[in-house]
Amino acid sequence: MPAFKAHAMQPSTLLDEQARQDFVGALRAHLSGRLMPGAYTVYESRVEPAFRARHGRAPLDQDEIRKFMTQDSFYQFWSAMQRRSQELLWESVIDPTERELPELLERSKKIAASGKIAGAKLKARNGRRRGSLRLNPALEIPRYHRAADIHLQPGGYHTDFTTDDVSAGVVYDKGINLYMGGALGPENNLMGDTLLAYLREKHPDRKPKRILDVGCAIGNSTVVWARAFPQARVHGIDVGAPVLRYAHARAEALGVAIDFSQQNAESTDFAPGSFDLIVSHIVLHETSKSALPRILGECRRLLAPGGMMLHLEIPRGRTVIEKFMHNWESYNNNETFARYMTGIDLKAEAMKGGFPAGDVLVDEFVPKLDVAQMNYTEHFFWKILAAQR
Repeated sequence: MPAFKAHAMQPSTLLDEQARQDFVGALRAHLSGRLMPGAYTVYESRVEPAFRARHGRAPLDQDEIRKFMTQDSFYQFWSAMQRRSQELLWESVIDPTERELPELLERSKKIAASGKIAGAKLKARNGRRRGSLRLNPALEIPRYHRAADIHLQPGGYHTDFTTDDVSAGVVYDKGINLYMGGALGPENNLMGDTLLAYLREKHPDRKPKRILDVGCAIGNSTVVWARAFPQARVHGIDVGAPVLRYAHARAEALGVAIDFSQQNAESTDFAPGSFDLIVSHIVLHETSKSALPRILGECRRLLAPGGMMLHLEIPRGRTVIEKFMHNWESYNNNETFARYMTGIDLKAEAMKGGFPAGDVLVDEFVPKLDVAQMNYTEHFFWKILAAQR
């Protein structure tokens, strides 16, 4: 597994804690690299022929496949192991977080307040201002966050377990590193890097001065944009206070100035036309049917004339078996809205939000990734929703 870059807001690990995390990483690599392809073999050799024998045709969609696949013993074994690996993942990162939480809480306050860690100044910002954090205790957490712990992370992204809590962010940062076997990069920066590469390839002349990252969580992708456009004012919003506290302390520890605020992307307090560029990174599939067009409509309100929005989304598969496999997350990992995203017309959703059809593009972008890290398919292409004001 590629090395995870240590920084001031991550806990140290004892030998047994590191061993557990190493085991989880190895188990998930084995499940995705060695066992997951067997589900496709099962479909081709057993499930599809059985379905065809009964119905006289191939399955039309993932729902028809589900009735057969979920009865197959190999799929049942892989699915159970995949679910347990996700639970083990969180358990392995929660232990060191709980052990060092008092120190992490104090550290986050010191970083946010003084820009110092143990008396040592943070990395130089070349004279640039520091970032900021603005929380809203009165903000109502959307039901699509409250209804279930997304990804099985205990408490989700928004739950405070103590005063000034940062634990959700600490756990999430290391957790997603394990989830993708290190493929997200040493700072979990892959998604930001991917969307930035798309912008530079498709729109090389754009130099945004005001950037908004929607649903920024721990700011791992937000940092990418702030570094890429150092003269820009970069904002990150999320509904979760603990991940934002962590995001702020993390960005400051990395020497990157970002303005974080606790807001619902369906309705923000920014003025119309506030941004040249609005981005998100695998956020849309964690919302809801009603929230999605409202979020896109809010993006249009916030874009300055000529501004652009770019939303990076997880691929949902092209064949019926790929779609079924991708949607394992919906049924087993509390990605409740992701199943709906499989067949959604993102262009139509953007038009509901007020964008003219001619200003909207749904594109695909293929990063260079090791297929051994892919959990549900060997073919991985990001979906990007792009629109201009």
